Amino acid sequence: MNPLVVNNVVKQYADKTAVSGVQFEVSKGEIYGLLGANGAGKTTTMRMILGLIYPDQGEIRYNGKPYSNELLKNIGYLPEERGLYPKIKVSEQLIYLAQLKGMSAKDADKSLKYWLERFEVPENYSKRVEELSKGNQQKIQFISAVIHNPQFIIMDEAFSGLDPVNVELLKATVKELRDNGASIVFSTHRMEHVEELCRNITILHRSKEVIKGGVKEIKSKFPKEKVFLQTKQEVKGLEQLAGVKVIHRHEHGLEIEIAEEKVASHILNHALSQSEIEHFQVKEPTLNEIFIRSVGERNE
Repeated sequence: MNPLVVNNVVKQYADKTAVSGVQFEVSKGEIYGLLGANGAGKTTTMRMILGLIYPDQGEIRYNGKPYSNELLKNIGYLPEERGLYPKIKVSEQLIYLAQLKGMSAKDADKSLKYWLERFEVPENYSKRVEELSKGNQQKIQFISAVIHNPQFIIMDEAFSGLDPVNVELLKATVKELRDNGASIVFSTHRMEHVEELCRNITILHRSKEVIKGGVKEIKSKFPKEKVFLQTKQEVKGLEQLAGVKVIHRHEHGLEIEIAEEKVASHILNHALSQSEIEHFQVKEPTLNEIFIRSVGERNE
């Protein structure tokens, strides 16, 4: 059995169903993507995993066991909204939070100093949170979620407020946590991060699952509707080919939207009759395009 199992959970508030029959499993050493627009049911699902609320139906199992207060020591949570006290020193509150998770003050202090060095901000140890930049506040929030070396980690918009350099730093850290065996539920609106980090995903819409499975498998089920073409000489007449919908001209070539995948071979043959081909690719849909298509169509 996988370490984290969410089995057909349902949560209702009066006459509103917040989550309806959601189920997925997260293996050891996996980052699982939980995606959806605002109000889809992601936050409610994450709160149930954290034990903050309980499902009305279904169950959540951690290493085969139900939620318990003892389990808190094995869960880390990085919320979308920062939850640290702005006027308290970083060291005081993170050591205190780690102690709530069962660490000794000595071990918590050692872990905090390790993470501050890891994120290249050791000078923040004695600073108040309000003195830090937005990006450094996010780093401290991240440390608060992992300082006690949890087995289960819930991350909601983990890279919010970070510049590209620090995004890469935290992505590398999340991958390291995964490689060390943590089971991670990862929620974000940045689909490129999901494609890089997650092997399996669930997309929620209006409390229900609309897409679930492996990222590669999901992509294979959606038609390829774009072609990238780069040639040595200009190619004329592509607009007149049947099935060519739109042509976007870029510095390094053409991005062509097509009605169906078989049109790609017609484009290639047409281009070869006029020029040498430098690059030709039938592009699979991005996860962002799949998300918009799956959720957007249901919003209409």
